[in-house]
Amino acid sequence: MSHHGHPRASSPADVRRLAGALGLILGLMAVEVVVGILASSLALLSDAGHMLTDAGAIGMSLVAARLAARPARGAMTYGLGRAEILSAQANGVTLLVLAALIVYEGVWRVVSPPDVHAWPVLAVALAGIVVNLAAAGILAGAERRSLNVEGSFQHVLTDLYAFIGTALAALVILTTGFDRADPIASLAIAALMVRSGYGLVRASGRVFLEAAPEGVDPNAIGRALAGQPGVVEVHDLHIWEVTSGFPALSAHVLVGRDTDCHAARRSLEHLLHTAFDIEHTTLQVEHEGGELLQVEVPHGKDPTS
Repeated sequence: MSHHGHPRASSPADVRRLAGALGLILGLMAVEVVVGILASSLALLSDAGHMLTDAGAIGMSLVAARLAARPARGAMTYGLGRAEILSAQANGVTLLVLAALIVYEGVWRVVSPPDVHAWPVLAVALAGIVVNLAAAGILAGAERRSLNVEGSFQHVLTDLYAFIGTALAALVILTTGFDRADPIASLAIAALMVRSGYGLVRASGRVFLEAAPEGVDPNAIGRALAGQPGVVEVHDLHIWEVTSGFPALSAHVLVGRDTDCHAARRSLEHLLHTAFDIEHTTLQVEHEGGELLQVEVPHGKDPTS
């Protein structure tokens, strides 16, 4: 059997990037709340609420990254690598909940729009575009395979789109007096939040349900293993992710009676690493017809019963 490595936590550089983005988000959020109240802009207030979740999400990502960096010990044989997946799922859920609240309020304001002071809304929206471009640029350089970092990036990216929509709404109000442009923009923002939130919940859910990593075909891997010299059969093949970017595999492999089990295992491990980028493997390799073989036994059933 082979047991390689442990989950890779976010790097110190990624943690610094998250902290830098958090500082930018908190500063702009405070400005948005004040101007949004004074200007009666739901688009600004909804985005301030979204930025509050951004700040919470990035803060949670920082905590999760610290937890994931702790070494494996005691009952936590994989460490706390899945703390980052919990953080990503929480980020996705908060996006979906906040989107629902914005849709509820936005529909009411489409029906009965308040007066919106467009100039301060436009000024803050343009500032928001600059700040979120900077924050997105900071996070874009981080390890995006981490769902934890990706969750924070999606929050910031959605905010960037939201500020663009808010700026366009303010321009429409200034040029046409159409106050409904503001709640319509907030509904568009909510749609973007649903898209990002669903993606995060789906991706983190796949990890928790121990599905094969995205883009990995278990059947193709099974055929590749079974096609190696000396291999007679491959079964009980399982592929999952311990945490984002850390795939694992286990399988029961039968080889011919004249095949060296240890050499076969090393060859299969090399194949999995080079062809499929899977380093963490547990391969039970036996000669065909061995006494321990119970091919017909279903999962979870005692073979002696």
